[in-house]
Amino acid sequence: MSHSDSNALAAMLGGGCLIFVLLGAAIALAIAIFYILTMQKALDLAGERHQKMKPGMVWLMLIPLFNLVWHFFVVKNVSDSIKSWAAENGKNVEDAGYTIGLIACIAQCCGLVPLVNMLAGPVALVCFIIWWVKVAGFNKLMSTQA
Repeated sequence: MSHSDSNALAAMLGGGCLIFVLLGAAIALAIAIFYILTMQKALDLAGERHQKMKPGMVWLMLIPLFNLVWHFFVVKNVSDSIKSWAAENGKNVEDAGYTIGLIACIAQCCGLVPLVNMLAGPVALVCFIIWWVKVAGFNKLMSTQA
């Protein structure tokens, strides 16, 4: 293989990796946006008097690294808003998913620690999905009562 052939091969592989990274980033951004929309909807459906944070504040989750800390506030305020709405409407939502959401937040932070991340990553993903599904279910409950 000539030098120019190896340069062409390296360029193709590098371009392929770049496309893969960009595609992954686009998918991650789309997931984040749908997640944020679910949290925003929960706050909207809870109603202004039950909102523990303004619905637009959830969009701060798009700020890299800051979102690790902000996610704790989103989980706490969304679950508290749902609980407040439920108390007024005679619904039992238990902790409104707070515990599983909190575990997801903690596991995401632990995911930054080498070696620990091998366990924390899957835990964070599973708990994040469970939390998201719970909130979507509460959204359905709140929207049928409106």
